[in-house]
Amino acid sequence: MMDQFGPPPDGTSFREEDIIYDWNTVDKATPLTTGPLTFLDETLRDGLQSPSAVDPPVADKIMLLHTMNDLGIQYADIGLPGAGRKPYRDVLEMAKEIAAAKLKIKPCAAARTLDKDVDPIIEISQQTGVRIEVLAFIGTSPIRQFVEDWDRYKMLRLVREAVKRASDAGLPVTFVTEDTTRAKPDTLYPLYHVAVESGATRICLSDTVGHATPDGLKALIRFTREILKGMGKGVELDWHGHNDRGMGLTNSIHAIEAGVTRVHGTALGIGERVGNAPMDQILMNLKLLGVIDNDLSKLMLYCKQAAVATHWHIQNNYPMVGADAFRTSTGVHAAAIRKARQLGAAWLEDRIYSGVPASEFGRTQVIEVGPMSGAANVQFWLEARDIEAEDGLVGRILEVAKRGTRVLEDIEIEFLVRRYQIEKGGDPS
Repeated sequence: MMDQFGPPPDGTSFREEDIIYDWNTVDKATPLTTGPLTFLDETLRDGLQSPSAVDPPVADKIMLLHTMNDLGIQYADIGLPGAGRKPYRDVLEMAKEIAAAKLKIKPCAAARTLDKDVDPIIEISQQTGVRIEVLAFIGTSPIRQFVEDWDRYKMLRLVREAVKRASDAGLPVTFVTEDTTRAKPDTLYPLYHVAVESGATRICLSDTVGHATPDGLKALIRFTREILKGMGKGVELDWHGHNDRGMGLTNSIHAIEAGVTRVHGTALGIGERVGNAPMDQILMNLKLLGVIDNDLSKLMLYCKQAAVATHWHIQNNYPMVGADAFRTSTGVHAAAIRKARQLGAAWLEDRIYSGVPASEFGRTQVIEVGPMSGAANVQFWLEARDIEAEDGLVGRILEVAKRGTRVLEDIEIEFLVRRYQIEKGGDPS
């Protein structure tokens, strides 16, 4: 199977199928999905529920919306305007920007199944002329019903009135069943019917507390699809996952395979508690799997903008974006990468010790020098800076690195280079 980013460049003497055996495709009888797949970015609403995230000024939110648009993300939850004056103003300004800049991304806004949450969305939509999709949510699990003292008839009434109110105003409505993965079938069944009959065109299944396993979500999706099929309304399914068990990304992929057509996520997985399914990793993996062909060269920018706007710290080992994602100081790894570079094959250099081709996501392979390094690390570092990799210089730098306990900073290696050149009587400049 050829790499989804294309074969090695012309003039090389190898083919990918000869040098990379892809076990991921051995038992794959069918594609992950055969229908259209869309994405709903929750960074600006659900993501901001993280107690560690800063609610950024609206200018930063607008900047992030533009980058989402450039990545081909089709929908964005731009807030819950019924929550107060600032959320209302921010949602209004973002809706205006989407209209003025003619962005392709479509706005959504969250609402509890209450008039006081639905009405502000209708009002903003009428002011701006932008159709804002209403994400009307209500808790559905028995534990939530017990704590809130909700009875089933009250829930059905709230859903019917809220969905109908938004639908009658001409807005698309997704009925979000909060905590779906812990809800009883006999609760979900009538709620689905009432929501759809009242005008909902999508149902969102929510793993609100990160409870689901792949087996659980597949059973839930199968159950829901059977109900919707029987209704004959052509209602689509969303998946909204959280990461409490560390399965946010995995569950999102399984949900697509099980038949959902729109997946939710946040930049860097920002969200309440341990966070949401990470949109950046979802997009990266679907690109690697050949499911989407979006231009993801701005995926790094998207993550950095989100981190700066929300004052979020990106862990060094975070996939694709983290400082260490394409960075090594190990001798064996550096030697292989250097040999690939000497072959003049950037394609090969990008894959010899990486399951993710860095260049496709705006990154490069980085070789550093530290206690675990060999001569190849030093040679690579020097050659990248057009400095002759003399044996004496390589040995001097490697000796210092081996005596240390960490990777050397560039400025430290530069100092060793200047000292060596001075000792040889050369020009240290």
